[in-house]
Amino acid sequence: MRLTPFLALFVAAFPTSAAERPLMRDLMGLNVHTVQFRSDLYKPICRHLRDYHPLEWDTGKDTSRATTFPFAANRVDWSKLYGQWAKAGYEVDACVMFDNLKTDAWKDPAKDARAYGEAFAKYFGPSGKQPWVTSVEVGNEPANYSVEQYRAIFEGMAKGIRAGDPKMKIVTCAVQTGKPDKWSKPMSAVEGLTDLYDVLNIHSYAMKEGWPTWRRSYPEDPSIPYLKLIEDLDKWRDEHAKGKEVWLTEFGYDATTKKPDPKTEFKKWEGVTDEQQAQWIVRSFLLFSAMPVDRAYLYFFNDKDEAKLHASSGITRDFKPKPSFHAVAHLYKTLGDYRFTRAVLKEAGGAHCYEFTKDGGDRIYVAWMATADGKGARTVLPIGKGATVAEVMPTAEGVAGKVEFEGKGEGVELLLTGTPVYVRVK
Repeated sequence: MRLTPFLALFVAAFPTSAAERPLMRDLMGLNVHTVQFRSDLYKPICRHLRDYHPLEWDTGKDTSRATTFPFAANRVDWSKLYGQWAKAGYEVDACVMFDNLKTDAWKDPAKDARAYGEAFAKYFGPSGKQPWVTSVEVGNEPANYSVEQYRAIFEGMAKGIRAGDPKMKIVTCAVQTGKPDKWSKPMSAVEGLTDLYDVLNIHSYAMKEGWPTWRRSYPEDPSIPYLKLIEDLDKWRDEHAKGKEVWLTEFGYDATTKKPDPKTEFKKWEGVTDEQQAQWIVRSFLLFSAMPVDRAYLYFFNDKDEAKLHASSGITRDFKPKPSFHAVAHLYKTLGDYRFTRAVLKEAGGAHCYEFTKDGGDRIYVAWMATADGKGARTVLPIGKGATVAEVMPTAEGVAGKVEFEGKGEGVELLLTGTPVYVRVK
């Protein structure tokens, strides 16, 4: 049995006011891709979608080509796609990707980007007749573009978006403070352009190693920069762009039933188990809910069960729910109308317990062991009296299993593992 003095549990870094954090349903999002997405299947997961929207689909190889919305140059009908999602109750963030477009393909980068941004915002923006897209990202991970090249395109497209629909939120590409990885741009790419963006965007994966294993770790692992990258961007925002939102638009875990092909570059690649994927995704969302993060989009919606990087990150496998699907759906259903209010327990390598409050006062506590193996330990949660029911995060369809607990002083005692437990209080 573990007993931890209440006074030692106070975590000053976390906000004390519920109003400072978004509702869980406003935090949670899902990365999707155009016509492959099945809107009805994923409604239990979230209401925020992030779509990878290729600019080249709209313009073809000629970036100066006038757009013909709602049709793309390749004849994809965006009105059917985004219109269907909006009708189903989703809010769409369009990530306009030009990452694979060669830099010399742009006829006039600033001019072409501005024209495209204005046309896009006028047609799809929240002020238009078809208010299907509420935010747009200027690039995803434009690794092949220099800082100067990206900045010129960003500035042009952002000015066009502002002119097309001032209500449309503008989101940067993936950025990082310090020396960023190859997929992110340094802060100098957008520094001084605060009038032209509303959201700073970051990608973070729980990587323990890079090539050749691409091995990932549990989200609370102090030896990886998974959470620190976000914290550092929050600090930069507070110093240089006060009032701007921070969105984590990519995070996730690969989980497959297959072994890597020994004849490929992924022969030493390592994934996680289906159970770990479910546990670590939900724990990640819980951790993000306590940070200055306004939105967190999970990567990815579906996969084809392939043993290579980012190829088994779906919460469905060939559109059949994985354990992570059920776990995330339960999180969304249970805490959707609640927001993080405080950390009751936050032990390094040990018990975590977060309090979530619904407007009106109802409380739910979520607790877990922040370890890789998730080994169990009986733990006292100092959550006061009045606990009515405790249930464990489900990994299959059906009702979540009940967890036995007993009153212990000003709290409850129960068995904690790496699988989150939800405790309802009167």
